[in-house]
Amino acid sequence: MATILLTGVDPLFVGKLHQLLAGHHLITTESVEKPDLVIVDIARVEPGEVSDAYPAVPILGYSNHADPSSLHAAREAGFDRIVERSTLVDNVEPLISELTLQ
Repeated sequence: MATILLTGVDPLFVGKLHQLLAGHHLITTESVEKPDLVIVDIARVEPGEVSDAYPAVPILGYSNHADPSSLHAAREAGFDRIVERSTLVDNVEPLISELTLQ
């Protein structure tokens, strides 16, 4: 079980992630717990701020569509993986395992 921070995630998508990640502990930015992984909607946050806030934590960014400027900003910020939202939904457990080595 990984502790996963969701940041910038659309409130309507949070429910879907709760279903997909039922075996994991999900937290928000208000939590004092240290996450094992951060999942970020790159269209709703400033990627550099996220990577600065969590420098030693793997970051998985996703986007609804190919927005070149957001994708570039996430790559520049050092996100560990960037995927389309559909890829996140279809492959969430393998992605978590890959990034957290669980």
